[in-house]
Order: sequence, then structure tokens, then C-alpha cells
Amino acid sequence: MFNKSATFLKGAGAAATALCPGGGSSIGPAGGPSSGSLGSMGEKQRFRKVSTLLPPVKLLSKRRCYLCVKIAVLVVVFGLYFMLLLRESMSALTGSSTSTTSGASSPFSSSANGVGAEGRLARPVKQRHQFPPLLHQQQQQQQSPSDGSNHSTLNPVYEYSDEMNAAAETDFNERRMMLWNVCAEHRIIGKYPPNAWEFFISPGHGIAWCNIFKAASSTWMYYFNILGGYSVQYLQRTKASPIDLARKRFPRPTATELNDYISNTISFLIVREPFERLLSAYRNKLEGCRNKYYKLLGEQIVKKFRKAHPLKGAKTPHGPTFREFLEFLVSHYRSGGRFDEHWSPVYSFCTPCSINFTLIAKMETFQRDSEYIIRQAGLETLLLNKMSRYKARWITNRSASDTRNLIPRYFAQIDEKLLTDVLEIYQLDFELFGYNSTKYYSYVQSPDYG
Repeated sequence: MFNKSATFLKGAGAAATALCPGGGSSIGPAGGPSSGSLGSMGEKQRFRKVSTLLPPVKLLSKRRCYLCVKIAVLVVVFGLYFMLLLRESMSALTGSSTSTTSGASSPFSSSANGVGAEGRLARPVKQRHQFPPLLHQQQQQQQSPSDGSNHSTLNPVYEYSDEMNAAAETDFNERRMMLWNVCAEHRIIGKYPPNAWEFFISPGHGIAWCNIFKAASSTWMYYFNILGGYSVQYLQRTKASPIDLARKRFPRPTATELNDYISNTISFLIVREPFERLLSAYRNKLEGCRNKYYKLLGEQIVKKFRKAHPLKGAKTPHGPTFREFLEFLVSHYRSGGRFDEHWSPVYSFCTPCSINFTLIAKMETFQRDSEYIIRQAGLETLLLNKMSRYKARWITNRSASDTRNLIPRYFAQIDEKLLTDVLEIYQLDFELFGYNSTKYYSYVQSPDYG
């Protein structure tokens, strides 16, 4: 055991001498021990020198290993990145060649019509040239390639397709024919002067809309505010009135301006079943006098048309009843008074027999019709998928269906005579837009009621 230890120490001493020449002051000139014999203290000093020299060698080898591993990782990462870039480049080249081929073979491609990249609108090229040059420039800036993964638009559940597009075109043509036939039959073509005051016109987007209140007016007011440059985030948080915001960007046109712009734009209006619109306006503005802006009118209606002695045991309603509201309308109509915009008849409010509207949309097909209008104007990028969830719920026509279900209960409050008097005001709207008015006689009270 001792022999082996001595041998190890001699070897370590030799290694230390070789690594540090001239550093061994305790070694004699003949290589033997100095005057002091080889004691335990000298052995410890030599051992410490060896131990301090060996660890840097181990650390150096570890650093080299770490460096090699880092280099290998970097090489792998850059290699994968290069492969991904190469793959994307090949996909882009393949996609561009495919779109070029399809665009050349389809007469209604997006490059020909200036609409979305999906090219779903089958509108002839010559009809697109009627729009101002600014519209074409904006459409080119708005177009972006579609990956085909998202066909949802106004409503996440609603899917637009070529079949939907064809059905919309058929309905729009039939509505225009019916309207003009009724206008000619009643000889009212050009009878009512155009009401330019209620139009929203955006020449730069090639679109003009006559705002019929209580017929999806809030939804399209939202769209026009987006066209006016307001961000979606701002519209969601602002407390300003949507119509006030819209009028700052789209001032009320004059009759001359309307006449100049209407022939070069897609002009449209959205109609609703006349009595559903009327009931919706009553419930929103007058029932219960909840609307502070119409509270004074409601009090005046009650004062003039409420009977002095209501039925025994009946609770006196707060605000005008539906019957009292209809009696007010008949009296106001016969006196020649001007109607409020929320229940003004469409034939005199938007004058469809004096303006050749491009499209007549309906609340019953609101989602489809609205998307058709947006795509025909080439505004997909600006308007589609820009509706908040809160607004999208309104587009499902829940409010319209609720009003439709309440129709029998409210019309049961009136009799046939009052219904006939009210139809004198709105019958033309029923005929112009293809709605049925005769069904309401099954809801009202019989002549011998009470």
C-alpha cells in the first residue's frame, strides 16, 4: 500500500514539474530533495499543484461538448426552416397556376367581376362598368385570396352558396316585376316625389340605401358606419347614436344629388310585412310609455282616444293601447298629417314607384339578401364577418319572429271596421311587396263583439 502511494506521488511530482518548469523551488540542482528532507508538507504542496491543474482540463472538454451540441441544434433548426420555406414556395406556385387556369375558364371569375376571390356572383361584366372608377379601385384594394375554410358571413350558422345566390337573383327579379306592375295598376308611377332626406349614399362604394325604420335599419346603419371609417371596436364601445355617427360621414343628400348618384350605384331598400313593422314600432315607442322621446305623444293619444269608462275590473294600462294607437293613426291620416318615420308607409317614405331601386330586400330573407347586396357591391372585405356577436343575434330575425307570434293577440283588440280603416293606409304596401292582408280579418273581433 505505501509503495503504491509513493509511486503515485513521484509520478504526480514529475507531472507537476513538466507542466510548471522552474516552479519547483524545493528541488535541488541535482534533481534530488533539498536540504529539507521530503516531508509531509512538501508532499501536500505538490499534490495541491496537481489537483489545481487537472480541473480546467475537464471544464474545457465539457465546454467543447456543449458547443458541439448547440451547433448541431442550430443546424437542425435552420434545416427544418429551410424545408418549410421551400414547401410554402412550391404551394404558392401551384396555387397561382391553378387560379390563373380557373380565371381564364370562368366567365364570372373574381378578376372579371371585381368581387370576392370565391367568385360566387354570376353578374355580367358589362353591368360592373356602370360604377364610378373609385369603386373599382377600392374593390381591387379590398380583394384578398380566400383559403376556402370560412364560408360563414353574417351569421356563423348561415352558409352562402351558388344555389343561394341563384335563388336571391330570382327573388329580386320577381319583386321588381311585382312592384312595377302594382305601380302601373294604381297609376302612381312618379306620383310621390323622391324622399332624398332618408337616403344614405356612398358614391365611393357604389351603394345607396333608403332607410326604412323598424326594418333592419339598425343593422345597415352599423354597416354604413363601417363604410364611413369607424372601427368595429369604436362602434361597440361608443354611446353615440348610430344614425348621428352615420350622418357625419354620409350627410342627407338633396334631390339633385340623389338623382345624380342613383343611376350609378346599387340602390336598395329592405321591406317588412307592414303590420309586423307597425306592431314593432308600437311596442318599441309607445307601449307602456317606456320610451321617453315618445312619452308626450303617448299621453296625447291616451287623452284623445281613451274611453271615459273602461271595462269593469280591467286594469287601466299605462300608455296607449294598440287599439288607441291605431285609432290615432286613422285620425292622423284622414287629417292629412305627416307620419312619424317609424310607421310611415313605405310607398310614400321611400317612394319605390318613383325610384328604380336595383334591389328590394326583405326581412324574411334578410341574411341571404344582405350578403347578396354586399357581394354585388364588392364590399366583402369591408363588411362580411365584421358583425359582433351581439349584432349577429339580431340578424337571426329573433325580434321579427317574436313580433310575428304576437300579431294575433294584439289584433284581437280591434274590430273589423278599425282594421279596414288601417288597411286604407297600408294596403298599398301589402300589394307592392307581395304580402297578404286578408289573414288579419281572422284575428280581429266580429262586428257584434261586446
